[in-house]
Amino acid sequence: MGLRKILRKILGYKEPDQYLNQTFSQEGEDAILKRIYGKQQKGFFVDIGALHPKRFSNTYALYILGWRGINIDAMPGSMIEFKKIRPLDINLEIPVSIKSQTLPFYIMNEPALNTFLKELAIERDQEDAYNIEKVVDIKTQPLYSILDKYLPHDTHIDFFTIDAEGFDFEILQSNNWDKYKPDVILVENDLNFQDFINSDLYKFMQNLGYEFFAKTVLTIFLKRKNFVMPM
Repeated sequence: MGLRKILRKILGYKEPDQYLNQTFSQEGEDAILKRIYGKQQKGFFVDIGALHPKRFSNTYALYILGWRGINIDAMPGSMIEFKKIRPLDINLEIPVSIKSQTLPFYIMNEPALNTFLKELAIERDQEDAYNIEKVVDIKTQPLYSILDKYLPHDTHIDFFTIDAEGFDFEILQSNNWDKYKPDVILVENDLNFQDFINSDLYKFMQNLGYEFFAKTVLTIFLKRKNFVMPM
């Protein structure tokens, strides 16, 4: 009797469901990315506010397929796990803001909620489940300077994914859009659809040639107007 038959008989083992659609994102963002990029086996992303190599990751599912990218997070020590689990990526522990400056960074008991925004940190600190563990001063860099230094030569960026707890617009403003213009951008935003369409962030992106494409509960997908999905 073969090993698989023995496992089925003794342990009740079953083959993985061929229709299983594995996702690592918080709200299925990676499933939408797979829908956008179809059967494209390789590509390059920039993940800002990457948090963890697997947990709530919009890019790990693509990494498994063969994609590579740059993971960036402000949290001290955040890249230790990335270097273990995602060694083929470029893993950077660099805070991002509109210019090089030193800012207080609010570290929460839930790392996904770490933020540069004092008001947001205090608001969450008042909730029963969350609290500010400490505040550290860290030096930030604009996105364009990070990409100037670390983006491999002649590499096309397929998409940005930004989850910076209220700092997304500042990060977008820190990019050099003449030089780095990905096809798709994911940004976290808790506005309803109509308020987002009327927001300064969306107007800024429209002026750069982007349009609304899709939405989860908290994530907005924008794409370049002339971008054709590689189905």
